[in-house]
Amino acid sequence: MGPVRVLVIGSGGREHALCRSLKLDPRVGELHCAPGNPGIEEIATLHAVTPTDPEQVAGLATRLGADLVVVGPEAPLVAGVADAVRAAGIPCFGPSAEAAMIEGSKAFAKEIMAAADVPTARARTCATPEEAAAALDEFGAPYVVKDDGLAAGKGVVVTDDRDAALEHALACDRVVIEEFLDGPEVSLFALCDGRTAVALQPAQDFKRAYDGGEGPNTGGMGAYTPLPWAPEGLAEQVMREVVEPTIGELARRGLPYQGVLYVGLALTAKGPKVIEFNARFGDPEAQVLLDRLETPLGGLLLACATGTLGEHDRPVFRDGSAVTVVIAAEDYPGAPVKGDVIRGIEPTADAYVIHAGTRRVDGEVVSDGGRVLDVVGTGPDQESARRHAYELVARVELRGSFHRTDIAR
Repeated sequence: MGPVRVLVIGSGGREHALCRSLKLDPRVGELHCAPGNPGIEEIATLHAVTPTDPEQVAGLATRLGADLVVVGPEAPLVAGVADAVRAAGIPCFGPSAEAAMIEGSKAFAKEIMAAADVPTARARTCATPEEAAAALDEFGAPYVVKDDGLAAGKGVVVTDDRDAALEHALACDRVVIEEFLDGPEVSLFALCDGRTAVALQPAQDFKRAYDGGEGPNTGGMGAYTPLPWAPEGLAEQVMREVVEPTIGELARRGLPYQGVLYVGLALTAKGPKVIEFNARFGDPEAQVLLDRLETPLGGLLLACATGTLGEHDRPVFRDGSAVTVVIAAEDYPGAPVKGDVIRGIEPTADAYVIHAGTRRVDGEVVSDGGRVLDVVGTGPDQESARRHAYELVARVELRGSFHRTDIAR
């Protein structure tokens, strides 16, 4: 097979990391991204589309003669972008709108897990204040309240304050209230082609805004991989108990899952239990996982999109460690300040910058989101990777920005 022409959809850090890995794959001949960002612009041809518009995306993919479309964020998936691309006869990495409801609806995810006998927290789906109040009392503190709809990883409140929990519940149309799962959290990603699934190595992200796990929940303030402390055989156990039954249940319902299934886990005293599913690579975990992935990414994603993953080599990871630290804008995760000039983002020998929320104005790169940059450090072990990441973080200049200082410590 000749060089592959790939189109990546999205404009964040995850998409920059995907493009960076695809660029390193010798089989990828042409790399396009829509709409992209200033970091992606250095390695791919950018196109202006509305990423959540299925017709626009499928039209662009057709005009480009794309051999593979990779959908990064969840909103385009839930909007049916992957369906439109497949309908145009182009292989697509990313689940259908119906299968993406595994992330788009917490209630649907719970229903699938119950049918597939997947270990997860006990939960209630609530549509009225009375139901919400009863569920909070049933499970007790710490209270876990999740907006049923898509909330970009930010629709979850975990609190000991019952009033705050109820307030969040009332602010959403429908919520899932569940028991709190105690134990360290781990992210596991499985690549799926509708029938077959393979695991990537586990990673861990840091959700709270400030050091020590303080402050509000965010989309993620940093991540690292591998996890030296993870139990032996964790990935195999999660594939057996969670991923295979889940994609099997989706397939049984006529919803074959093609793309990446993100499994957010709590390692409880009773074993791993699912906190949530996402229908896309986690951000910022993708940044460290893709850094460590030795197997060329294009071939893996194409195998998922064409239903041939079972014939593909298993993913292999490089030795050593990767740590990413998010540099966030002033006032994130509230109303982040945008438009400040960014300096000092040139790579070092062991660290580089991924653009997450940036744009170019008059030749300058400026902040344009809450999570602005991901600084990825690498090294033979976690401590050196961490040191290399923070050395580059210290060189970046962005007025009012902040970062956690305890990622991967």
